Amino acid sequence: MMRFAALTTSYVPMAMLSKANNAMPRALFLMTVFFLLGGCGDGERQAAYQPEFGQQPASAPTRKAYRFAVHPLHNPERLFAVYGPLVDRLNAAIPEARFTLEASRNYEEFDKKLYARQFDLALPNPYQTVNALRHGYRVFGKMGDDAQFRGILLVRRDSPIREVADLKGKVVSFPAKTALAAAMLPQHFLQEHGLPLGAYEARYVGSQESSIMNAYLGDAAAAATWPPPWIAFQKDHPDRAARLEVRWRTESLPNNGLVARDDFPPALLGKVAAVLFGLHESGDGRMLLERLPLSRFEPASEATYRPVRDFVAHFSKTVRLLPEQP
Repeated sequence: MMRFAALTTSYVPMAMLSKANNAMPRALFLMTVFFLLGGCGDGERQAAYQPEFGQQPASAPTRKAYRFAVHPLHNPERLFAVYGPLVDRLNAAIPEARFTLEASRNYEEFDKKLYARQFDLALPNPYQTVNALRHGYRVFGKMGDDAQFRGILLVRRDSPIREVADLKGKVVSFPAKTALAAAMLPQHFLQEHGLPLGAYEARYVGSQESSIMNAYLGDAAAAATWPPPWIAFQKDHPDRAARLEVRWRTESLPNNGLVARDDFPPALLGKVAAVLFGLHESGDGRMLLERLPLSRFEPASEATYRPVRDFVAHFSKTVRLLPEQP
């Protein structure tokens, strides 16, 4: 099991690691030769000799690095596996820039860095997207498949839970308070069906996978998540998933946004958008999208997220007051 020493971690393209690994045997060989030759001469010659190491050619281009962050759709290890190839695709298509993928362990850490403008590009959830506009980001695109951006509530197949009222006094797990599809939409759904917050114990467990596992292990009577993590869980853990079922689905909203910091070079942003919006037009691009899972990325603007603004305002008035963003 991979362990993460920091709350936020960066993905480094594989090409960079392979170059470093290939350089090591040559460097070690040269150092060994220098040592043996020095032992055969007199002390004065040894003291005067200084080994010289190869340098990059003066003409080697410098690629400016840009941080591309994805909100905690998955735990960091899985997020790197899913989105790492997408970052590799950007690096291959745009040689004058170097993009690194950044994953956060939880929503709180991602929010803090996003609102502090520490990311050049980001893929936040719709709630984080509308908040990012107040911190100097602009929307340039989004994930497609809006019908997928909805909450789902899972229960064990052997559970006695049949109606929403059966959850009264029970534990319901959620990834985080700011998870729009996996917390806000389900909590709004429960309230609309006669079960307000306080009538059940809302337990925030940090990630989509943790929320699902709480229902599987019986630590929660129901687990809130949204379709992509559930699809991934079914693929990765078919035996466990077979013991769970989707009991309720919420309404949908516009899917996760693509945002760029306001000082991101416009010409470069155009190239990034062209790569992302064109993935569905090629076979290998569709294979990348299938990993997400997603049919396409598409252009979007601030106006695209007006329904999200309306929902968040209604939710804050009727379900629970959302925390003020910095």
